[in-house]
Amino acid sequence: MGFFDKIKGAVNAVTGGAATVTIEYPSGMIMPGESVAVKVTATSTGAEVKSKGIFVDVKGVEEVNIVDPNTKQKVTQSKGTMEQAFQIAQAFVLNAKETKVFEGTIQLPTSLMPSFNGSLASHSYFIRGRVEAFGNDPDSGFKPIRVGAKG
Repeated sequence: MGFFDKIKGAVNAVTGGAATVTIEYPSGMIMPGESVAVKVTATSTGAEVKSKGIFVDVKGVEEVNIVDPNTKQKVTQSKGTMEQAFQIAQAFVLNAKETKVFEGTIQLPTSLMPSFNGSLASHSYFIRGRVEAFGNDPDSGFKPIRVGAKG
């Protein structure tokens, strides 16, 4: 491994570019407390990736949008309402240019409030797959999921 290869490896670790990650999950409504099947695919972008495991992260965000009556400007305030990481695979090594697929099940907390989009407020949930590795973890980016109301 040459000097520039080492530099490139360090940049990939810092930026999360050591692997590409995708996540698959049900596209319909998910209920609080429900078990959800997920599939995370990780592909090395070049060098070997030593991982501490595969995680699926779920987060909730509440957002309020109002218009200031004095300035007529839109004011947005958001707050995280929940965040949880689920480990679906143990430590592994992803060889150079190798792809691995990890399947697992996560169980959403029973206390989740439903997703909604109102005229002034919304509550949304997001999910991502993540390879825990040295530096910035490569991940799929957060994707929207819909959580229904408890019956």
